[in-house]
Amino acid sequence: MVEKTFEFLLWLFPKVEKFPRSFRFSVGDRAVTLGLDLLQSLVEAAYSAEKGELLQTANRRANALRYVMPLAKDLRLLAIDSYAFAAGRLEEIGRMIGGWQRSLRRSP
Repeated sequence: MVEKTFEFLLWLFPKVEKFPRSFRFSVGDRAVTLGLDLLQSLVEAAYSAEKGELLQTANRRANALRYVMPLAKDLRLLAIDSYAFAAGRLEEIGRMIGGWQRSLRRSP
């Protein structure tokens, strides 16, 4: 999951660099910041004994990114195929976070 998020960010950075200046420092910065914060939460969870809170934070950040990406699409900052890629990747990351959270609830 950390690797998927890392790959998503590698894809996202060049996309944001191409945003028009008027949106690069608002929508673009928000997307990048949320993505980096998501990655940080997942890395911390991977190495922490107390994963629950970190995974909740990661889930919130992934959900926030799920709203920023359609905004970028609707503002025509992202092409439809780029948005579809981002949405699919965020869906996959979200499912993985949810699975990790469920596995924590099951373990004693």
